[in-house]
Amino acid sequence: MLNTLITSKTRLKLITKFFLNPQIKTYLRGLEETFGESSNGIRVELNRFEHAGLLVSENEGNRKFYSANTSHVLYSAVHNIILQHLGINYIIEELTGKPKQIDQIWLSGEYAKGNENPTIDLLLIGTNIDKEYVEGIQFKDTNLANRKIRLSIFDPISFVDMKTTINPNDIYLLYQST
Repeated sequence: MLNTLITSKTRLKLITKFFLNPQIKTYLRGLEETFGESSNGIRVELNRFEHAGLLVSENEGNRKFYSANTSHVLYSAVHNIILQHLGINYIIEELTGKPKQIDQIWLSGEYAKGNENPTIDLLLIGTNIDKEYVEGIQFKDTNLANRKIRLSIFDPISFVDMKTTINPNDIYLLYQST
């Protein structure tokens, strides 16, 4: 659906890359390798986003690194549009509906790195999560998102232990109960 509004594939890839996970920080050549596209087209789009204030950049050595400008007035709106485009918002609604056993939902895998992938990996954190309930809604969510949804369930203690072994940029907190 979003690809009918944003006809540039490069632009859509960049929006997904930077606005799904605000921790993403990357440079032109890294994007060229990831997207498999020419650096000229990517550079033009990066310059447009930076000029509009949606991206910020900083030089580190001879590389210019880009990241989302999370203080931009449109950041939250674009972030939410990307969540809706991928179907992640619907998945979160289903998982956090009934029963209230999920304390946190983390995005992991390729999407946490801002890369397109046919699979969305989510880490569910909570005590006594009803696995049958989660597995029962997984099939429905897969149809809803038009992607494979892979859910991993952790209790809070084992997640804290596992989290210390993961690069902080490879996971992103999507939901936390209040």
